This record gives sequence, C-alpha cells and structure tokens, in this order.
Amino acid sequence: MNIKVVRGNPTPEELAAALAVVRARAAAAATVPSGAQGPRDAWSDPSRIAAARLPGPGPAAWTRTYWPG
Repeated sequence: MNIKVVRGNPTPEELAAALAVVRARAAAAATVPSGAQGPRDAWSDPSRIAAARLPGPGPAAWTRTYWPG
C-alpha cells in the first residue's frame, strides 16, 4: 500500500494517526463478505423518491419539487 501526502506537512504523529485509521478501515472492509451491505436508512433509499410522481410543468411546478417527507 502506497500513500502519498500531496498537501501540507504532517507531523509524524499526525501521519501515524491517519495511517492507523486507513488501516483499520481496510481491515474492517476485508472482513465483510463481498456483496453484503448493512441495512439502508429509509431516507437514503432512492425508491422512496422514484415512487412518487414528479410534478408536471406549470407556473407553480417549482414549489412542488421538494423532497417528499
């Protein structure tokens, strides 16, 4: 694994902390089987928005283009 600092001048302690986080995330991702995902939050589900009918054009159409809640 190659990591390159492209901006800034981190101290050795800051660089060690950043690398520890990256390595921990990589180790956690390696333990999850491929294709397995955690539960999705309802607010981020795209089908919630796609299920609603989009407003048609008209003078007040812009007022109806909010995220349904």
